[in-house]
Amino acid sequence: MRILCFLVFLLLSPFVSDLNAQIGANHNKPEREEWLKDAGFGMFIHWNVDTQLGIVISHSLVGASPDYVERYINELPKTFDPKDWNPERLVILAKNAGMKYIMFTTKHHAGFCMWDTKTTDFGVMNTPYKKDIVRQYVDACRKWGLAVGFYYSPEDFVFAYRNGMKDITRNDHWEKAKPFHAKYKQFVEEQCKELMTNYGPVDLFFIDSDVLREEVKATVWKYQPNCLITRGVLQTPEQYLPGETLTTAWESNMTMGTDWSYKPTNDHYKSGTELINVLIESRAKGGSYLLNIGPTQWGDLNEGQQGRLMEIGAWHFINHEAVHNVRPWIVRNEGDVWFTKQKDENTVFAYLTNMPDWPRGQRRTFLLKSVKATGSTEISVLGQTGNIVEYQPANDGKARFKQTPEGLEISVVRAQRIYNNHKWPNPIVVKLKNIAPALEPAHFRTVKAEKLTNGNLKLTADLTKPGNGNNYRLGFEYRPVQSSLNEEFNQKWTETDIYPVAKTGEQSLEIVRGNIRSYDEIEYRAILYQDGLKIEGNTMKISQLKLE
Repeated sequence: MRILCFLVFLLLSPFVSDLNAQIGANHNKPEREEWLKDAGFGMFIHWNVDTQLGIVISHSLVGASPDYVERYINELPKTFDPKDWNPERLVILAKNAGMKYIMFTTKHHAGFCMWDTKTTDFGVMNTPYKKDIVRQYVDACRKWGLAVGFYYSPEDFVFAYRNGMKDITRNDHWEKAKPFHAKYKQFVEEQCKELMTNYGPVDLFFIDSDVLREEVKATVWKYQPNCLITRGVLQTPEQYLPGETLTTAWESNMTMGTDWSYKPTNDHYKSGTELINVLIESRAKGGSYLLNIGPTQWGDLNEGQQGRLMEIGAWHFINHEAVHNVRPWIVRNEGDVWFTKQKDENTVFAYLTNMPDWPRGQRRTFLLKSVKATGSTEISVLGQTGNIVEYQPANDGKARFKQTPEGLEISVVRAQRIYNNHKWPNPIVVKLKNIAPALEPAHFRTVKAEKLTNGNLKLTADLTKPGNGNNYRLGFEYRPVQSSLNEEFNQKWTETDIYPVAKTGEQSLEIVRGNIRSYDEIEYRAILYQDGLKIEGNTMKISQLKLE
């Protein structure tokens, strides 16, 4: 056991992955889950009557005063009149960004219905707008060929309030609703029946509550057995990406800024480059990225959200081959180079990330350890031929490769002019046709963390199967837990010392107090160097990490 000096630990709460917390019986058809793996990218739309206030969607009702609740229910609908709502604009933005489906919020936790429902008067039909917004959204998706998804919350604050729950709560919502359980169940099932029978085929469904979840699933599949239910069945990490590559279909839903619905002030949008990098990492780990936007009270998008969708659209127009119909490679990344493999061919895509200052016309060389050339290997940079570098006629822009004992050396030029100032901050994608794996990677997992009686922290990984390497070294990385809500999203990892590993089984490192900031929560993962190639393990979390 080695002693590493980097942190102090006061209270360790075992991390239970919330990836599995929302998974129940799965009657999704396998071909529909394969479709999601192929699609890989969708748009989430959060919109509600309280968008008029620019506040958190629905949740302001929890613990709210009776005066607040009454005015929310009775006053806000009187001024909801989205005169600039044009769903085709959003659908076209989504389509150009490479999104294959949209998930629209038909009803959030507050209970405000965006469709013509017979179950309640708290909905869009009792506003000055008086039009079925869900119908408009569905028609726009079908016109432009995008799959139709419905978000639905069976948890309904206004229904519960009207039936006697004067203190609206979430933690014990269903328990406090016990006196009207039967009525609640009938109400939710009737709403789901309307959604499943009034709009034709619905491609996807997202159930955002534990309340009556199984009843919702049963109703959805009763009327539309081909509908793919994501949340409620699949893993749907919220505001973060899973820390490992998953073989099953999954969908990560994240905000563009710090709120789900439109936040007119004090928001912080991630850059277009950050959003593209999240998409790349999602695809490298085998999942789909559901990127959220929030229309204003008038129904349009502000310039910040629209501009980022257009930037993603430019990148996708160039690199669409690398986004759809791909699966994980044998390793997900080699540092800042991420990988996917074409679904049915021996073609690998290498995404060259975190190189914002790559001058146009400059050649750069990369050594890849996980791929090797065959007799028919071809290489290209997506979007360009390399035959011409504008205004640089003597410059050779062709992509080249050379197999070396250390790995596959690729040499590429950023030749294409995307912005007028010749600067393009976003990843370049290299297509490697007829390629083969260069190694068999080791199999290992981050297992646990334990607080020892001496106050130190012991991190443990399990090496279950060695690859075909000759040399292995093991260590860990840590950082504050990342959430898409944070302004400093995707912070860099801090690496511990690395030590040789000579056998399979559990390997532990003891951490003693040293120089590190206090965190409410950190995430950590095992890392393994196999013949110099760094392979990252799954991520786990530690709560309430404090300095003594």
